[in-house]
Amino acid sequence: MSTYLVTGGCGFIGSYVVKELLKLSDTEKIYQIDKMGIGSSRENLITDDPRVQNYFFDLANTNHWKLNMSNSMQFIDRDVDYVIHLAAESHVDRSIEGPLVFIDSNVRGTANVLEFVKEMKSRMVHVSTDEVYGHLTEDDSPFLETHPLRPRSPYAASKASSDLVVQSYIHTYGINASITRCCNNYGPRQHEEKLIPTVIKSIIEGKNIPVYGKGDNIREWIHAEDHAKAIIEIAHTVEDVKEIYNIEGSRSVRNIDLVNEIISTLIEKYPQYSREGEYIEFVKDRLGHDFRYDLDTIHPKLQSVVDQKKFNLEKTVEYYVKGYQA
Repeated sequence: MSTYLVTGGCGFIGSYVVKELLKLSDTEKIYQIDKMGIGSSRENLITDDPRVQNYFFDLANTNHWKLNMSNSMQFIDRDVDYVIHLAAESHVDRSIEGPLVFIDSNVRGTANVLEFVKEMKSRMVHVSTDEVYGHLTEDDSPFLETHPLRPRSPYAASKASSDLVVQSYIHTYGINASITRCCNNYGPRQHEEKLIPTVIKSIIEGKNIPVYGKGDNIREWIHAEDHAKAIIEIAHTVEDVKEIYNIEGSRSVRNIDLVNEIISTLIEKYPQYSREGEYIEFVKDRLGHDFRYDLDTIHPKLQSVVDQKKFNLEKTVEYYVKGYQA
C-alpha cells in the first residue's frame, strides 16, 4: 500500500493526479496541500473519499511550513512513499505584472518541499514546464532533456530555478527525484485565465476573443488526464530512473488555428452563440512572447504518452458552456 503527498492538488493538473491516484488499488492515503490561490478551485477538492486528507496553507511561507510540517509531522501520521509537487504560480501574464510572487512561490515553495522529501526519504516528482527551455523558431528541432535552460519570462525563470534546486538536492543529498517538463495542457476545470477557457468564455459572453499579435505562436497540447497518468508512471518507475522527463503532446498548432477550431466546435454544437461579424480581436503582443514550444525525448516513450488521447476539444467546450449556462 502506498501513501502520497500531492501539492497543488486543487489546481487543474493536480486534481487529475489525485483522481488518477484514487483509481489505483494500492493507494492507501493521499495528503493534499493547497493554498487555494489563483488556479485552485473548490470544484477540484475531493472530500468524499476517506483516503484523501486536505490541508490548506502556503508552502512558500516558511512560518506556515514550520507550523504545519514540523519534525513532529503534526498531520503526517505515516511514512510518505511518494511526493508529487505541482503547487506553483503558473500564468505568464501575471508573472510579467508581478514577478516576485512567482519567484517566492515557485522557488521557496519547492525548497520547503525538498526539505520534507529529504527527511522522509520519499520518491519525488517535481512537475515543471517546457517553458524553461526558452522557445524555438519554426525550423528548429524539438527540445530534448539535454537542451540548456533559457527561460524568457519570470514564470519560466522561476520554474527553471526550482528545477535547479531539485537537481542540487539530487546530487548533494541523494534524494530520489525526477523532474517532468510538459507541454500545454487542456481539458475541463482549467482556470479561466488560460487560453482555451478564455476563448470559450468570450464567445459565450458575446465578446471579442483577444489574440496576441497575429496568433502565429505555436503550442503543443496534451490532455491533463494524460499528463497526470505520465506523472504517476514516472513516480512509480523503480529501475533506470531518469532525472528529467519531457512529456510531449498529441498535437502542435498555431494559436490562431486553435482559436478558430474552438469557435467552429462551439458554434456547431451551440448555434445560439453564433453572431454576425468578427469573433477575434488581435491585441498588442505579450512582452517576450515565446514563439514555439515542441518536445521530444532522449528516453524510451512513456506508455502513458504513447497511449494519450487524440487532441479533441468537444468535451472541454461542453464543460465550459454548461458551466457558464448554470
